[in-house]
Amino acid sequence: MSLEILLFIVFSLISVISAILMITRSNAVISALYLILNFAGLAGLYLLLNAQFIAVTQVIVYAGAIMVLFLFVIMLLKPEHEKKFLEAKPKLKIFAVAIAAIIFLQLIYLLFFSKPSESLSPEMTKSIDSGTIEAIGKQLYTNYLLPFEAAGFLLLAATVGALILAKKKIE
Repeated sequence: MSLEILLFIVFSLISVISAILMITRSNAVISALYLILNFAGLAGLYLLLNAQFIAVTQVIVYAGAIMVLFLFVIMLLKPEHEKKFLEAKPKLKIFAVAIAAIIFLQLIYLLFFSKPSESLSPEMTKSIDSGTIEAIGKQLYTNYLLPFEAAGFLLLAATVGALILAKKKIE
């Protein structure tokens, strides 16, 4: 068994188990922590697919910024006072279980009955090379320098405007 297959098994088990634990926990904060673990497992899978930029973005944006926002909203809403949604609608629970079973059967079919290709075509190797951080950075700073700088300037202007508006409300 090669290292790539072993890492795929480890990362996919982390992703699947953390996803199951995320949706079965009654505490929303614990579910959010399992979601972070799921994002980390997905980032590992992206690395195995040679999509380094997407893996780094997955960790920084989703596991970092978005999860902070999720935890803030969870703490703000106090979900322990809410009524259980699926207890009030049992038909929705049956529908969700049916959809999950269909997706599970599709995954089983893909794992055991489909055959992966053995060789990489030149188009596939070019696609893999274009997903690296080096290739994306080279394109960003050569061909798309002006739009990149314009986006940075717009973000700076929005930040300054938000600070000015916030300061006026405080005074």
